[in-house]
Amino acid sequence: MPQTIKSKIAYGIGALFILLLTISIVAFVFINLLSNRTENLLTANYKTIQYCNQMMHAINGVSIDSNAKAAFEKNLQLQENNITENGEKEATQKLRLYFELINKNAADTTVIDSINKQLYDIALLNQHALERKNQKALDTANSAKLWISLLTGILILISFTLVVNFPGYIANPIRLLTEGIKEIAQKNYSKRIYIANNDEFGEMATAFNQMAEKLYEYENSNINQLIFEKQRVETIINQMTDAVIGLDAKSKVLFINNTAQQLLNLKANEIKGKYAPDIALRNDLFRFILQKSPNQEPLKIVYEGKENYFSIDSKPVYSEDKTIGEVFILKNITQFKELDISKTNLLATISHELKTPISSIKMSAKLINDERTGKLNNEQKELVGNINEDAERLLKLTGELLNMTQIETGNIQLKLQKVSPKEILDNALKAVQTQGQQKQIQLIVGPLENIPDVQADADKTSWVLINILSNAIKYGSPSSTVNIDVKQLDDIVQFSIKDNGPGIDDKYTGKIFERYFKVPGSEQTGSGLGLAISKEFIEAQGGTISFTNVPEGGAVFSFSLPVV
Repeated sequence: MPQTIKSKIAYGIGALFILLLTISIVAFVFINLLSNRTENLLTANYKTIQYCNQMMHAINGVSIDSNAKAAFEKNLQLQENNITENGEKEATQKLRLYFELINKNAADTTVIDSINKQLYDIALLNQHALERKNQKALDTANSAKLWISLLTGILILISFTLVVNFPGYIANPIRLLTEGIKEIAQKNYSKRIYIANNDEFGEMATAFNQMAEKLYEYENSNINQLIFEKQRVETIINQMTDAVIGLDAKSKVLFINNTAQQLLNLKANEIKGKYAPDIALRNDLFRFILQKSPNQEPLKIVYEGKENYFSIDSKPVYSEDKTIGEVFILKNITQFKELDISKTNLLATISHELKTPISSIKMSAKLINDERTGKLNNEQKELVGNINEDAERLLKLTGELLNMTQIETGNIQLKLQKVSPKEILDNALKAVQTQGQQKQIQLIVGPLENIPDVQADADKTSWVLINILSNAIKYGSPSSTVNIDVKQLDDIVQFSIKDNGPGIDDKYTGKIFERYFKVPGSEQTGSGLGLAISKEFIEAQGGTISFTNVPEGGAVFSFSLPVV
């Protein structure tokens, strides 16, 4: 008897395969034999009888049907090519002789009777052949049923034996192995299984017992090592200058390092294993950390006698695509915050100090251009014009930098009051009128009937609208139009500016309101601060600002302000 599972399965399946193959071969032989005999039965003899009937019909109608001879000749030729039985050839030859006599004397009824007799003999000969072949086909079918039934019975008997006995060879060892694995999963490393078979299951049982023995040794010899590794990791976390807090999948505190304990005024031994939201109820800073607000500003904490700034970061911990905990890290960014404040102060100082000399340059250029101080030639006028343009650009840049320093320091000075949208629009149109005329761009304003007043800072809102209109003119095609629409939407008033420029590539639309961002490849100059400042000004007034590309070309900038 085979000793391996592979050979057992191979023998069982092999026996079934041989029986199936035998049945298939027997069935194929008998079916092929039946097919051939049936084909002969239905083709040759049947066609001969059909030809005889058609010739008999034709010859008996010779005197009244002019096409009868042609029909008889056609079927006679077909019969001459379809001779299959003994004696059929001689009868067909006689039929041919009688037909030739009919062609010579159509009125000879004696010959017609002879033809009918020959046709009857040929048909009778094929009729007997059909009966004989039919009997052979029946005998063949009976033999096929006998052999196939016999082989099928043997196959069913063997299959039943395999179905009853073979599963036990597989199922019993697997059941024992399953029970052993469950015991190991419960950390019962003393569990052993015994299978007497000398096949793969026997080898698996031996390997299982060896594994259980090794796990037993490992469980008892590595606990100290695991404790040491845990203490080492905790030591590393405690030495970090960043505050670190770890939670498990159920939001219970796993660990908190020394820096976090000092910042939050908490003790590790008091909060470990406690539910984090419960701790947050009595500790405001801990609650603030757990909130993890998006785009959260750096957290200012007085630590070691001075103000420190911390950024809050949270990282989920995964194991096999399953969240098993979360780690919160408070990074000390005080040094970077101080540098940022210094940068902002420097920009504010430089921008403020530059405004006075730039204004003086503009005034001097204006005086030079005045004919009362002397006439200028064309080249001198062009130089003075360039000075004016550069001074205007510098003045705009210093204004944007001053606005940005206000935003960064949180000192946006707003004068919120009741303002008419028409007043804001008129101020902006007046400021960009000359710029639009230079490019022959027409500014088209939609109807302004029944537009309510808004709660806004008139100067800063006008600045935003001027900035958007300037960009629309700057990037718009010469001799095109810029459409300005103001309408009320529930409790807000929306300003929309549509240009006919090239629009902005979709991959950059999410960045256009970022500071210092300029679309790559753009030939226009600028600081990249205008839209960023516009966004801050509008949002500071409780409004929103957005941008969309127009499919047929151009872009639409929209901002909204609350109705009074």
